[in-house]
Parts: sequence; structure tokens; C-alpha cells
Amino acid sequence: MRYKLGIDIGGTFTDLILISDSGQTTVHKTLSTPNDPSVGFINGIRELAEMNCIPFDTFIKLIDTIVHGTTVATNALLTLKGAKTALVTTKGFRDALEMRRGIREEQFNNRYQNVTPLAPRYLRFTIDERIDAEGNVYKKINEKELLPIVKKIKQEKVEAVAICFMNSFKNNIHEKKTLSFLKKNLPGVFITASYEVLPSIRFYERVSTTTVSAFVGPIVANYFNNLQKKLKEIKYSGSLLIMQSNGGVVSPETVQKNPAVTVLSGPAAAPTAGAFYSKMLNYKNCITVDMGGTSFDAALVIDNQCVTGTEGNINRYRIALPSLDIITIGAGGGSIGWINEGGLLQMGPQSAGALPGPVCYNRGGEFPTCTDADLILGYLNPNFFAGGKLKLDKAKAEKAISEKLAKKLGLNVLETAAGMYRIINSNMAQGVRQISIERGYDPREFLFIVAGGAGSIHSSEICKELEIPMFLVPNVSSIFCAAGMLLGDLKHDYIRSFYTTFSAMDKKKFLSLFNEMKEEGLKTLANEGVQKNKIEFYPVLDMRYSGQYHEVQLPCLWNDIQKLKFETIFETFHNEHNRQFGYALKEEKTEMEIINLRLRVVGENEKPTFLSNTQNTIDAQKAIKEYRNVFIPETNQMEKIPIYDGDKPIYGAEIKGPCVIEKITTCIFVSKNYDCKVDHWGSFLVYEKNSKTTNHMLRKKLLHAN
Repeated sequence: MRYKLGIDIGGTFTDLILISDSGQTTVHKTLSTPNDPSVGFINGIRELAEMNCIPFDTFIKLIDTIVHGTTVATNALLTLKGAKTALVTTKGFRDALEMRRGIREEQFNNRYQNVTPLAPRYLRFTIDERIDAEGNVYKKINEKELLPIVKKIKQEKVEAVAICFMNSFKNNIHEKKTLSFLKKNLPGVFITASYEVLPSIRFYERVSTTTVSAFVGPIVANYFNNLQKKLKEIKYSGSLLIMQSNGGVVSPETVQKNPAVTVLSGPAAAPTAGAFYSKMLNYKNCITVDMGGTSFDAALVIDNQCVTGTEGNINRYRIALPSLDIITIGAGGGSIGWINEGGLLQMGPQSAGALPGPVCYNRGGEFPTCTDADLILGYLNPNFFAGGKLKLDKAKAEKAISEKLAKKLGLNVLETAAGMYRIINSNMAQGVRQISIERGYDPREFLFIVAGGAGSIHSSEICKELEIPMFLVPNVSSIFCAAGMLLGDLKHDYIRSFYTTFSAMDKKKFLSLFNEMKEEGLKTLANEGVQKNKIEFYPVLDMRYSGQYHEVQLPCLWNDIQKLKFETIFETFHNEHNRQFGYALKEEKTEMEIINLRLRVVGENEKPTFLSNTQNTIDAQKAIKEYRNVFIPETNQMEKIPIYDGDKPIYGAEIKGPCVIEKITTCIFVSKNYDCKVDHWGSFLVYEKNSKTTNHMLRKKLLHAN
């Protein structure tokens, strides 16, 4: 028996999924250890060994691959607890990090403060060098100018250095010389250059992304060095792969060269898993939502491909690397309830996190959270949280809500808890609107996939608000991101700036740049052990009409690029522009131009097989554990409803709402307007009882896939 293991470290829980080569799956959650995430990582592996009744020394030798998603880089940016960072740039551009693009985020707020640069001004150094817009050396670099910079960096005990020169995307000779000189004279300092991180046009995006990579670099490097050391100590000899922000996986060595690729490492796995599950149901498009302990993430999958963007911002810092288009808001199980200056109840974005956690955890938490409200409303069983490993204190939760919120609002505890529930549901529904309606998509036309330990308690109400007729709670819902990590392929993204109109295009240069990226990708994947026949190419053109400021990222077929089928590309561009902005300029025969060429090189990974469960099925009625008072939103009162054991083999069962389906790792609330069908993988399809005709056809299609 051999195993693959996915591990996702979140703010509150560390999620693990273990899949054997025969398809047997073990799902587990353990509390995260924020002071040293690698401790929770190793603890989780030890607990999995115990669950499978295998001695740890034997168990660790049976694991071939560990795929890991980490929030180390994200947390460093969010808390601004990264490395002490310096920037070396071209003379005259010292303040680009503060000037940014000169656009104030809140245009009518004259008191709005600019984001604090990750490299303070006294640590931003300039060199009198210049590459012109065509890539010619206008003024050579003088390495003597670097000597006082080295001295100052040593004096200030700088931990990381970012190098970014003007027009280095056209010619990186000066950046290479500077990088080599600084590495030679600054041993032990993390140093990176923009040609390694983001060799593309637009200076601010490039300098910001490079500085972010330097800022988180030492933290990420130390974490992975520490993790690999601990894996060596427990005698793990398999491979370790890391989840990237683009939904692919890479080796730790690749991450240490460009740490910024992991800024959205954890959430990126959810849409990857969503694409897998929607495909199992013969569906191409889905929305994935993941409600964890701290945050709520929403993402789109179109035509079984995760939607990718290059204009990400984390804590207001621009990162222009390809990453999955994910909306993240502060809405999780640990989100704190509070009253604003106007006397209105609010939920989050502040979170109680893993420590001290919600009040009901009885670990020192003082502020009432979403989890406390869910407990009072009857959705959670105080004696069966995490399978009974963590007993919840309902009395403490009631006291906290009463003293901190209910008395101030003039409501009783139940009314306040119901208000907390409704507000956080509304917040999450707004997050789904951002990723769908604001992108030009109707969420009612998508399969809605719910993940996270708390997500399925709230999904009925989110779908009701958005008029979504059906949602899926996968059998691995509570550790969905960890599962997605095992389903991801090896992915590498490359970019070349190529600013030209199509009429004036150098076609040989166009093809040579794509082939250059192709060869670079083939070489990297070969080093990672991927066979050539397992590699696919996905080109993207950053296109726009001449005179426009923003461009459209247009996915193309590799064959169309190689055979220069521009008419096909033009038609696709007009259609996509019309979808995004409501108009196209096809009839006007407006000139089109290219800004960047992108190529994603994907090495197919062997996917685990999830076992289909059809044997030893029992009647759903035999899975009823008890009847419990639960808050029903439709009637605005507590009602006694059945509680099902979701870990029992009830495959193929149809369960009427309202009810609660309890599993060790999650809990599903099926409200009064919904029913549920259990498929033969153990996933739960929850659908509206009284759908309209169109929604009924959608539901029928999905149910027949089972």
C-alpha cells in the first residue's frame, strides 16, 4: 500500500487528506500551530498514522508524495512581519513604490493614507544606469556604485534585497551583473531580481512584485528549510511539492527562488478541486466557496479551467504574477461579532483565529464569533465537534453573546445569534457576487460547490439569497483545499512583453518568443521528472483595441499560435471583449494590439482515484442519530428536526429538509426549502424543492450524473 498526502495549513485548522493507491481516503483536521506551522504539519502526519493503525516509522515510508499549501507568505504580507528589505533601482525611480500609478484607492477621501512601502525610503538605493525602450544599453552600469550600497546594507542588517531596473524586461544584463555582485558581497542575504520574478512591461507592477518576493523570501525560505529538516528527521524520503497561486504545484527549490508564487498558495487549491468535481458531474462551470476559520474564498471555474488573473493585491500590495482569480473576505467560523458606532451588528473581518479561538472552544476567547452563534442555533453538536475531540461550551458562548452584543442591541441571545448568522451569510453572498456578477457571469448557471468546515452550515442561505437552485458539498468538503493539492498539475507560467499592433507585427519574433518560453518550460518540467508526452501548452495574449488602457487576457490554442491563425484569434477577442465590457469594435475594424505574450506549461500529474461507494449501503432512516432543536430561517424559530450521521454509508439516499447531516469534519444544514441526495462518492447534492422549470432541468442534469 502506497500513499499520497495533501496538507493545507489554515489560520485555525491544518487539513490533511491521505489517499492510497487503491483509492481509500482518510480525512483529518488538526489544530494549527501559528508560532511554527511545521509543528502542526508533523503532528497531523503522526495522527494519520494512528488513525490507520500503522506504526509511524512504517507509515512515513509508505508516503510517496506530500503536496503542501502554505499561508506563510500571505501572513507575512498581511501582518507586515516579513524581512527587512532594501531596493536597488535605476536613478530617478527611487520613489516608484510610493508613487505607484498615482491613483488614490479612495479618490474622494483626502485623508486616505498611502500603503507603507515594504522597502523604506532610506533603504531604497539608485544606480546611474539605463537601458532604453528597445533594450539597448544607453548608460553602462558601474559596479563601483554598488560598494557604498553593500556597506549600508551590512550596517542596517538588511535581510533581503530586491533589484529592479528600468526596461530590464527588454535587456536584463544590468540586473544580472548587480545580482551577481551583491550575492558575492552579501552572503546570507536573500537577493532577487525582477528578470527572475516578472520580466514584463509596466515598471510599478514589476518593482512591487519583486519587492514583495524579497520581503517574504527569507520567511518562506526559513519555513521550508525548517520543514524539510523535520521531514528528514522523521525519515521521509518521498517528494515534497508546493502549491502555487496559479493552482499548480512546484518543487520547494522553485519556491525559494521566487517566493511570491505562494502568496495565494492555500486558497488556490479549492478551484482546482472544484474543476475535478464538476467534471465528475459532467459539468464545465462551477463556483467554489471555501469558508474556513478566518476567511471566505470564492473562485470561478470556466470550461473546466480555473480563471486566472494577473492584477492581484494582498493587503494593498500589487502582485502581478499569474494567480487564480479568488475573492477573499474576512468571514469565517472565527469571525467576531461587534457593534459599530451606529449601533448596528457587524460580523468580521476580525477573527479569533486558532488561539484563543471562539468562546465556545474554552481556550481563552472572549469575543463572540460565528461558531458561537452556530452552536446556539443548534447547527453544531457541542459533544461531537471534530468527532468529539473538542467539547464546545454552549453556556460560555451564550454568556459572551449576551454581555457583548445582546444587551446592547436590546435583543435576547437567540435573536442576536440569528442576526449574526444572517449577517455573515449576507457578507459571503456579496463575495460570490463579486466573483461572478461583477465579472459578467450569472451564478445561477453554475454548479455551486461548498467547502470548508463551516461552509455547508451557511450554504443554504447563501444560495437562497443568490437564487442558486443547487449546491454540492463534496465528500472531502472540510479539507477541500488539501484535496485540491493532490489534484493539481505541475504548472509554470512565463511572460514576454511584446508591444505591437497586429498590422506591424514581426511574426518571426512573435513565434520565437513563444518557442523560447516553451523550451524553458520543457527544461524545467524535465528537471521535475515529467515526461514530454505529459506536457501541454496554454498560450495567452494580453490584447486590447488601440488607444485602450486596460487589456483582455485572451486564452488561445497552441495550434492557432503556431500556425498564426489571427482571424480566429480576432474573432475570439471581439467576443470576449463584448462579454466583459458589453461592446466590441469589430464592425469599426478598429486596430488591435498586443502587450504581453504568456505561456503556461503544464506537466500532468498522476491523479488519485476516489473510490465509488456502493456496497453496504444502509437506509437513510437508520442513520438518524437524534432529533434536535435547530434554528429554521424560513420560520425564524427553533424546530426539532432529524440529525443524520453523514459518516454512515447512505449512498444514493434522498433526504428531506429541514435536517442536519453531521460528519466528523463538517456539518451540513439542509434548510426547509431544500432536499438532499447522497451520491455514490459520498458527496451531498442539496437542491431547491420548488424550482422553476429551467432550474429543474439543471437539477435533473446534475442528479442524473450520479
